[in-house]
Amino acid sequence: MNALFKALNDPTRREILEILKEGDLTAGEIADRFDISKPSISHHLDLLKQAELVVAIKEGQYITYSINTTVMDEMLTWLMQFSPKKKKS
Repeated sequence: MNALFKALNDPTRREILEILKEGDLTAGEIADRFDISKPSISHHLDLLKQAELVVAIKEGQYITYSINTTVMDEMLTWLMQFSPKKKKS
């Protein structure tokens, strides 16, 4: 879970996840949406992959990234256990 929170701690990585909500993209397509170097985007994608927030599928010479919703669901379930229970009236 630490890798998950570390990955989500960075605004660029959160923005990458926002972009991937629209659909799967290659690393190059993701990099084109930012004003930072492609190696830097690759580093961010690697951290998201290590945290299992994204799935990377190699297709020829390209790698396509998509959101791993299973990990998001597990994180939300974990977080919801800290929600205060409502008292019955």
